[in-house]
Amino acid sequence: MAKVPISLMVLLLMCCWAVMAEAEYMKYKDPKQHLNVRIKDLMSRMTLEEKIGQMVQIDRTVASAEVMKKYFIGSVLSGGGSVPAKQASAETWINMVNDFQKGSLSTRLGIPMMYGIDAVHGHNAVYKATVFPHNVGMGVTRDPELVKRVGAATALEVRATGIPYVFAPCIAVCRDPRWGRCFESYSEDPKIVQAMTEIVPGLQGDIPANSPKGVPFLAGKQKVAACAKHYVGDGGTTEGINENNTVIDRHGLLSIHMPGYYSSIIKGVATIMVSYSSWNGVKMHANYDLITGFLKNTLRFRGFVISDWEGLDRMTSPPHANYSHSIEAGIHAGIDMIMIPYNYTEFIDGLTFQVKNNIIPMSRIDDAVERILRVKFVMGLFENPLADYSMVHHLGSQEHRELAKEAVRKSLVLLKNGESADQPLLPLPKKASKILVAGSHADNLGYQCGGWTIEWQGLGGNNLTIGTTILTAIKNTVDPKTQVVYQENPDLDYVKSNKFSYAIVVVGEHPYAETFGDSLNLTIPEPGPSTITNVCGAVKCVVVLISGRPVVIEPYVSSMDAIVAAWLPGTEGQGVADVLFGDYGFTGKLARTWFKTVDQLPMNVGDPHYDPLFPFGFGLTTKSTMAS
Repeated sequence: MAKVPISLMVLLLMCCWAVMAEAEYMKYKDPKQHLNVRIKDLMSRMTLEEKIGQMVQIDRTVASAEVMKKYFIGSVLSGGGSVPAKQASAETWINMVNDFQKGSLSTRLGIPMMYGIDAVHGHNAVYKATVFPHNVGMGVTRDPELVKRVGAATALEVRATGIPYVFAPCIAVCRDPRWGRCFESYSEDPKIVQAMTEIVPGLQGDIPANSPKGVPFLAGKQKVAACAKHYVGDGGTTEGINENNTVIDRHGLLSIHMPGYYSSIIKGVATIMVSYSSWNGVKMHANYDLITGFLKNTLRFRGFVISDWEGLDRMTSPPHANYSHSIEAGIHAGIDMIMIPYNYTEFIDGLTFQVKNNIIPMSRIDDAVERILRVKFVMGLFENPLADYSMVHHLGSQEHRELAKEAVRKSLVLLKNGESADQPLLPLPKKASKILVAGSHADNLGYQCGGWTIEWQGLGGNNLTIGTTILTAIKNTVDPKTQVVYQENPDLDYVKSNKFSYAIVVVGEHPYAETFGDSLNLTIPEPGPSTITNVCGAVKCVVVLISGRPVVIEPYVSSMDAIVAAWLPGTEGQGVADVLFGDYGFTGKLARTWFKTVDQLPMNVGDPHYDPLFPFGFGLTTKSTMAS
């Protein structure tokens, strides 16, 4: 009889062990466990193959549930304009993201992937999303609280499509407007850029008091992980040439280009993207001193460092010339996640070989994976890996469009207002017999949104997404009896013979992004200058400039009665009309120096030979004419 209790005891013990083993097995899945315990537990279970998979980010065009499962892929992205379908709905986006996620969850350890997208002025790749002014205009507002609200609205719209991670903000300090990314920079002044890092808590949520500095933070399902970019010095390249060399001493680099990173890290930014550019001839993607030495060790940044698109390939000239060397240099420098986006098996095979042959130490792989997992745990991806449709109503909501209008109004800079202060042209009267609206940009939603809108390089025309052109906004604002005549490029005789009360001319740059926007002449393309000459030569005119940076206007200043720098205002053109007609006053102040000629460039506030057309901080003001 004595045998029965013993066998029962053995059975009970085995059950206890099984339960304990099961509990132990689930430690990383238990949200009650300390973050570091979860990371350590999961890391202890991972194979080299699973770890390297976490370091890989691929484009959605080569992703599938099967690929995610087979290669343990850690992240997927939408490159510029990479969408599941033209004019895709929020539901279509969610279904795509969830499909990839289900592939990741079906792996042995079920580590969720994170989906990333460029949301640089709102959820800019998505049809019907609210498109806010580009950063060049937001810097003008000098309003960090506004920028924070824009970040919060952007987070809601991104989450509406099932995406938890954005490659924003760009905290470049553009020191030369010839750079094709200058519109992604808030200012030439590092203090303004630093102040505008308030967008980070807008996107991610406010970091709790007493949080350890440098640890990534995310405040729940209505927020997204942010990415400060492009580390570091991207806005200081010679002649503003994109991806080129920034020649500056260490003190200059740290005092001009680094402050935005200090603030972003203190505010808990989850990730940092490395710049294509070089510092004094050393590619940033290979800069161990600045990525591992300074960012990780000195600043104690605990999130993960991500490469730019094909950033490893571009470490050599021509790109991809010596890929195994690029892998070694980039991983050794301290990059944790690699935006590959297409040839991911080549990267996986190359890195696996280097680890197995002790070219890259296992400790470097563990550092990368620890950081990636830390961000994923903080994001709540293990608890809520799949998106639902509960937030789709936030996409392009009226509330967000009202916020965008406010941002537009505050981003306008009045550069000239009449020949003298006692005879201002603005605000314009709403009641007039007949007014002329002219210019290539007056009725072109794509032009007023600029690059990084629906497609990478932006688009022209009015059928790209939902919004209000400046022409439509003018018609909405003037008195019903005022006749609004629109002529894109009228000749002088037409303007003279039509007895217009006044004219509004809207001209500027065509959309561009990155290298395609690099310009050594910074002139407004024709017929912009001709339209200014024809219209302003015959009738009182206000010229509204749509551009991603200061452009050459000195030859035309005397002929223009009033000049408004409207930058790239986005989908809500009504914000421009609101201020032109006095419902709100002009308040914006230049966050960039407006040069006379390109021969002066680079020229920034504080330079010894500072001789601008309009200085940094300049901006005329008007009062609202609305009854208070």
